[in-house]
Amino acid sequence: MPEPARVLLVFGRGVVRTASGYTLTPGGDARVRAATAYVAAHRAALPGGDRIRVVFTGGWPEASAGAAPPPVGAREGDLMLRAARAAGLDEHAELYAETRSRSTLENLLHTVEDGLLSGYAFDARAPLGLVTHAWHLPRVRFLAGRVLGLTGPALRDVPAHGGEVHDDRGALLLARLGFAGARADRLLRRERGMVAVGRLARRVINGRPGYRRRTVGQQ
Repeated sequence: MPEPARVLLVFGRGVVRTASGYTLTPGGDARVRAATAYVAAHRAALPGGDRIRVVFTGGWPEASAGAAPPPVGAREGDLMLRAARAAGLDEHAELYAETRSRSTLENLLHTVEDGLLSGYAFDARAPLGLVTHAWHLPRVRFLAGRVLGLTGPALRDVPAHGGEVHDDRGALLLARLGFAGARADRLLRRERGMVAVGRLARRVINGRPGYRRRTVGQQ
């Protein structure tokens, strides 16, 4: 049996504003449930009473959806952490939240910057767990390779089930093309340039006569 992941990165899936405040999307809830289920299934396999570290990473989907930032305490990482505690996950795992990120790339970069992976070495025997939906995992794996230098069995897929389905192939292709050959310290600058170009293109398209604007889903 493969060794369980000792660290899980749980990627945000957006928040929804309601009359009473902010709440996770169904996809975000599904990712919290997937992390909770993984810890329940594997915590007994860790030696010496060690606890799995779970990092909920996400601020708001500004890069993909142009969303405005929710107030502090109501961002993706905050709400996922709150849901995990409500499910009792803090009794069996170390829980942390990163709440500045506006994209999948920033999820990884800010998790590293905040020291939330410090003290861990990841390989096939001690993989880093990636908690997200199956359609999102290829892009997460690609970016984890660029940011963390981890590939193959050093990364453990922990797919979530439930919530909306999204076609991420276009975003993956853009990431592969846009980040080809870029050094790790230049990835974020390049991503922000790509986001700016994408928004300009959307404004041009949306301004065409006869074009009916479609709602952009959270990512």
